[in-house]
Amino acid sequence: MNFKDLTNKTLIADNDVDWEDLGAGVRRKIMAYDDKLMLVKVEFEKDSFGTIHNHPHLQLSYVAKGSFEVMMGDDKKILNEGDVFFAPTMVFHGVLCLEPGLLIDVFNPHREDFLK
Repeated sequence: MNFKDLTNKTLIADNDVDWEDLGAGVRRKIMAYDDKLMLVKVEFEKDSFGTIHNHPHLQLSYVAKGSFEVMMGDDKKILNEGDVFFAPTMVFHGVLCLEPGLLIDVFNPHREDFLK
């Protein structure tokens, strides 16, 4: 299933959504979204990066698997399975994957740039 088909879906099986290869050891699945909310799975190979960036969206990220060095503004911390980070609007953030990992990202509002 293409992620653009998800706007009116309420029950979504993981196997029904395709991975999008972002290159450099990172891929994502847009699991569900509407205008106000989006949930995305992002899988990382060891030593891959989530490039330092910022955006106008609020972001919560749950470490579902693995270990990440997370940079949030001027702070850095290693987060492991079960940990969470919160990226406020326009704060620069990024990750380095220390072992194969999976982040579950939630955005408000949805990331229009992910749908192009």
